[in-house]
Amino acid sequence: MTSPNLQRRASLQRLAALGAATTTPALLAGCAGPQIENYARERPLLDLRPYFDGTVDAGGVFTDRSGQVVKRFTVVMDCQWNGNEGVLDEAFTYSDGSTQRRIWRLQALPDGRYTGRADDVVGEARGQVRGNTFRWGYTLALPVDGRIWHVDFDDWMYLMDERVMLNKAVMSKWGVRLGEVTLSFTRRTPLPKARP
Repeated sequence: MTSPNLQRRASLQRLAALGAATTTPALLAGCAGPQIENYARERPLLDLRPYFDGTVDAGGVFTDRSGQVVKRFTVVMDCQWNGNEGVLDEAFTYSDGSTQRRIWRLQALPDGRYTGRADDVVGEARGQVRGNTFRWGYTLALPVDGRIWHVDFDDWMYLMDERVMLNKAVMSKWGVRLGEVTLSFTRRTPLPKARP
């Protein structure tokens, strides 16, 4: 017979594996750690609109609290913008052969801020760009064992060059860290060079 603690751990591991679909909680106000303003002088400058325009490929892993890789995945993103409104259509393929799709609808706002919605996102995602960095927070509704869990993501993206952006997201529930998602985005075509 399985003990309640083992059953709970197995449920959390299943929850953690399902959470790997994110690419990027309400922003963690008042918590210690880096703040988006710390990156204001970093270069190259990031603008989500030209970066997430066209086809972007990504690959990543989900690691649990111990650092063990729970799941690997790849993503093909079809991205389009019409003015300040963007659609990011993400097609996930997981190492176990399963697939998933998420469609983000983003809105660019003044001062480098963005909001976003998707069918499995609770409420509205909010984020902000400073320098080469984007911090993105949201709550994802994940089905686990016949129930829906609301899991928070604190998502950081760092533009490396005209093609590559790195992403690290911490996944938590009730303030308890469940694991991390780490991935790399690659544009199929480089960003246009900025004019001096």
